[in-house]
Amino acid sequence: MAEQHTLEIKDLYASVETKEGRKQILKGVNLTVHSGETHAIMGPNGSGKSTLAYTLAGHPKYEVDSGEALLDGVDILKQTPDLRAKEGLFLAMQYPVEVPGVSMTNFLRTAKTEVDGKAPAIRTWTKELGAAMKKLRMDPKFASRSVNEGFSGGEKKRAEVLQLELLKPKFTIMDETDSGLDVDALRIVSEGVNRAKESTGLGILMVTHYTRILKYIKPDIVHVFADGHFVKTGGPELADELEETGYDKYLPEGSDSESALA
Repeated sequence: MAEQHTLEIKDLYASVETKEGRKQILKGVNLTVHSGETHAIMGPNGSGKSTLAYTLAGHPKYEVDSGEALLDGVDILKQTPDLRAKEGLFLAMQYPVEVPGVSMTNFLRTAKTEVDGKAPAIRTWTKELGAAMKKLRMDPKFASRSVNEGFSGGEKKRAEVLQLELLKPKFTIMDETDSGLDVDALRIVSEGVNRAKESTGLGILMVTHYTRILKYIKPDIVHVFADGHFVKTGGPELADELEETGYDKYLPEGSDSESALA
């Protein structure tokens, strides 16, 4: 049986610096995720979903005003991003960056060494990397290419899931992983996420606008995120309701939003 872990976000407030000055985006976020759970976080553009993802991961652009994020009792908000990763948190980015001059294989092995505290045996590692790439329908040549350089949108998302499968975190935040994917790529990427969950008991926070990825990665719990915090929580059926009706009724009076289908 996989180890049990807990990620607990308590009354989290966070701000970002804008041209108009400092703006508070997160306004009292509370959430508890256990190992093996998949939470879908849905909401309109500008509601703060990606801010939550990047604040948890430690992006320097976002400043925590107050609150905690406890991973097995350790407040990761007090840690640098690399230490958060070592604690077991992984962020699959909406727009993965290109890293010219650093090969995928060197990047992945270095990351694995840092997270585990020891280098994987070469023979075992090569076999594991090759098997994971094959399952994600990735050309073996990608291992020697620079990280994400010249990759298509779908290839970048597969590379993110490749990291997820190899690094074996306790929790992952998937920030709009479905954006820019065609149907085939969406299915392959989703299968990779599901494999990681089945093999390690991974806890998943799935940030998305749409229900299409939720047909492949089934959520246990669906949250509506609006105006910097969660405004409603329900079962998988809530995602279907959102796709039909949009987010308007969950927004503050006087606000307008893009429809869930926009």
